[in-house]
Amino acid sequence: MENISIRPARPDELAVVAGLRWEWLVENGSEDLGEPDDFVRHFVAWAGENARTHHCTVVVRDDRVIGMAWLAVVQRVPTPRSPRRASGDLTCVYVVPEARDGGLGGRLIRAVLDGARELGLERVTVHSSPRAIPAYAHSGFEESPRLLQARVARA
Repeated sequence: MENISIRPARPDELAVVAGLRWEWLVENGSEDLGEPDDFVRHFVAWAGENARTHHCTVVVRDDRVIGMAWLAVVQRVPTPRSPRRASGDLTCVYVVPEARDGGLGGRLIRAVLDGARELGLERVTVHSSPRAIPAYAHSGFEESPRLLQARVARA
């Protein structure tokens, strides 16, 4: 049996997580990314600056980080009945290619949703690739006729 754990990323793992993000971008055809070392430094600094609102969960196999997911927490406008409201956006879910199709992505998604429940979030949204929609649906995500988006800048 594999030695797999799914848990919050530690600060000393953020450079490896940045490497996973780099791999994902390359895998999806991104070009002109600059230098990997510059990106890693920037990413680690960004993660530290945004640690209160962006929570990273990792999949670790035998002490090697092989997957990641980020939960971006957004504070919402209070109501009289809910003075403390927040929602989340699940982003950057990635598992290395050699570890895919074995259920780790689904386990990672469910771990993030468990963390969102612990934080008391009202809902979690995700922007998915077509390939990943079944994994999200299996983990409880469903289409919403009320969730709309407007593209305001090129990513």
